[in-house]
Amino acid sequence: MNDFNYQSPLRAYIKGMIREKRSLGYQYDSSPRILYKFDQFCLQYGCADASITKKLIFAWIQRKPNESLATLHNRASVVRQLALYITRLGVQAYVLPKDSLPKIPGYTPYIFSDKEMAALFKQADACHYCAEVPLRHRIMPLLFRLLYGCGLRISEARNLRLQDVDLDAGVLTIVDGKFNKDRLVPMAPENTRRCRVYRKDVLLFSDENAYFFPAPDGQAISKGNAYKNFRRFLWQARISHGGWGKGPRLHDIRHTFAVHCLRQWVLQGKDLAAYLPILKTYLGHDSFRDTSHYLRLTAELYPDITAKVDRAFGHVIPSIGGDDHETD
Repeated sequence: MNDFNYQSPLRAYIKGMIREKRSLGYQYDSSPRILYKFDQFCLQYGCADASITKKLIFAWIQRKPNESLATLHNRASVVRQLALYITRLGVQAYVLPKDSLPKIPGYTPYIFSDKEMAALFKQADACHYCAEVPLRHRIMPLLFRLLYGCGLRISEARNLRLQDVDLDAGVLTIVDGKFNKDRLVPMAPENTRRCRVYRKDVLLFSDENAYFFPAPDGQAISKGNAYKNFRRFLWQARISHGGWGKGPRLHDIRHTFAVHCLRQWVLQGKDLAAYLPILKTYLGHDSFRDTSHYLRLTAELYPDITAKVDRAFGHVIPSIGGDDHETD
């Protein structure tokens, strides 16, 4: 948990909001860094008092060179939450209206083929020892198999602790996932076996509260580290990448898991009306809409099963393209 030295006139409000978020059960680990940058921005801007004005906010949301719209939306949203917090305290603050920023272009998830996933795993398995990141060759083969085999978000995999991995039952406990939900995620027997070997080789003397995928400093491996290795594996596997914001993205491994599950169930003649709610729970989705999005992706990618999907769920599946509803 990062503690920043906030110094602007807004520091008391910033610290107050962070305390409130965490007291409500939110992890709230990444936003404090954005708030620190805003705090420094206020100092450079010459803020003399603890107020958030329209002029200040419009200066803050100016898009930086090479900044993605997603990054801009994120830092604008965090400061918007700060303004809302201040207004709840009865203090006037300018709250940026919703839809003030340009919309983020829709993203169609990249679904890896079976051959491509096999190539990714092959490159992860070939990952060699690195003195700067001494556990890399141990972590990456298992990490990428859990992302795909369990449909995890990278944040969920990163935040796993030793106590969250039940090696007897073969079940992961996802604590405080998206929408602040906990859930249980069963593993395939082969992944459970790999976790047992990894536990013995890497974490034999570790405390139960230790991160399952630790960085050299004992904290969880960073998202940036996982993404850097992902890009390298893509290159080694000869899977083209369209550049930043164009994918494939690390999160697309989770999308691939969902589509491959649906494909398998359709081909096996499973009742999707019964199985789709299972997938929704397994993925930790907040609504059926996010899960049903995968039905159309499955039908589009595998034309031979389109008729089966349409007969079962043609009235609820969304059209392909446009917004990618789940981004984290």
